[in-house]
Amino acid sequence: METEILKSTQIQEAADYLADGQLVAFPTETVYGLGADATRPDVVKEVYAAKGRPSDNPLIVHVFGPEMVWEYADNSYKPLAEKLMKAFWPGPLTIIMPIQPGKLSKAVTGGLTTAAFRMPNNQATLDLIKTFGKPIVGPSANTSGKPSPTLAKHVYHDLHGKIAAILDDGPTKLGVESTVIDLSVDVPTILRPGMITVDDLLKVIDNVNSDHHKVKAGEVPKAPGMKYKHYAPSAQVVIVDDKKDFAKAISEFRQKDGSLGVMAVDDVLKDVPSDVLTYSLGEDIFSASRDLFAGLRQLDLDGVKFILAQGFPNADHGEAYSNRLDKSAGNTHYKN
Repeated sequence: METEILKSTQIQEAADYLADGQLVAFPTETVYGLGADATRPDVVKEVYAAKGRPSDNPLIVHVFGPEMVWEYADNSYKPLAEKLMKAFWPGPLTIIMPIQPGKLSKAVTGGLTTAAFRMPNNQATLDLIKTFGKPIVGPSANTSGKPSPTLAKHVYHDLHGKIAAILDDGPTKLGVESTVIDLSVDVPTILRPGMITVDDLLKVIDNVNSDHHKVKAGEVPKAPGMKYKHYAPSAQVVIVDDKKDFAKAISEFRQKDGSLGVMAVDDVLKDVPSDVLTYSLGEDIFSASRDLFAGLRQLDLDGVKFILAQGFPNADHGEAYSNRLDKSAGNTHYKN
């Protein structure tokens, strides 16, 4: 199969591929997703196969608007959910709710009685879903466990020959996946942090549990990114929490058997020796979040064995960055 790169204006072509039961990668404001008809179990299973994704890892259902959600979700959750939708949709918030019996297949839900819904803030993809006329599943369009794709070329690198097309709308704006909130429990609970923070949510609803649930052995996760290794390049990532430690960490890792790369903000990179490969995370947590996955991918392509990556405080907008970086590093932090 030859994977076609479509312009962001080629909406009908992308919709035709979906209608034909094929897989199409699509842009969002967070990362690129891998789209398929959410109402066809046979096609949804092809998403798992293309990614090499475990079949008990549920998929996010991407919709054109709230009205599409209520064709599938339990309408008794409508008052609370629509407060969040009005405040944050289209945008990087995924909402988990119980679904109406038989409305979505186990291939979408991972066998659970809940499903996750999101309306992405990308006009090309909203036009695609509207033209297609049905919701589409949309896990990140990458090989399972690897850094998420923030450019069409990242998708092509991982999935060319496995999917029909990629709808290219340039680089994504946020770079880390959506916040996931579970409404199916007594207190709305964040299962995955994103750029919509607890404080943002508390401006709209009365109570939010921010203690992320830890998935036990044998338990099916309710949302992506909870159970399996994620976002990991082939190189070993080591997090440097204090930027003052970079000089010593670089000195130590240059003595190891293998080349070294450093990912950090520009203020740190100006002091890195010229023979060490670097990738700029810009100036702050927002640019760092946007460029995190691209940096991990680039340094991997450069063939480094170790990546020293700058840590940020695990609070507010830094929580999403820290969550992804911890997973990519296997929670490996530099100890001075």
